[in-house]
Amino acid sequence: MNDRAASASRRYDTTIDRAGLALGAGSALAGLIVIGLLLLGGKRDALSLVGGWMIGSLIAGIAITAVGGPLWLVMHVAGLRRARHAALVGAVTALAIFVGAQTYGFGLFEMPPMDNRALLFRWISALASSGILALFAGATAVLMWRIAYRRES
Repeated sequence: MNDRAASASRRYDTTIDRAGLALGAGSALAGLIVIGLLLLGGKRDALSLVGGWMIGSLIAGIAITAVGGPLWLVMHVAGLRRARHAALVGAVTALAIFVGAQTYGFGLFEMPPMDNRALLFRWISALASSGILALFAGATAVLMWRIAYRRES
């Protein structure tokens, strides 16, 4: 078996401690994104920034565990364990959550009649802003993957 075939047959694996470290790093990075948003919103006092980081990290950790965890478990069991798979899961999950949140559950829930006049713009805005957040989520997922996974020898 040549070197290329040997490296292609190697699989990535993780341990519970590395997965926990990855969750902590992903949560902390999401908290930093919240700090960036607070700074863009004009907040400058240390208490607001630290509080925003702590709350953002906590909520992100819960969301990663509750939503991303089961999806990634399916990917892991299916053998789809590469960085590109992590980026895809992170980005698509974030895109779906944020677009759904901005469009009244993809139109499933009742919206105020006033919003009917701007429905197209709401969808365009939701896709654009959620796309930016999806890029951050994909990058965060790759960072988490890098911390959690190692090649099996």
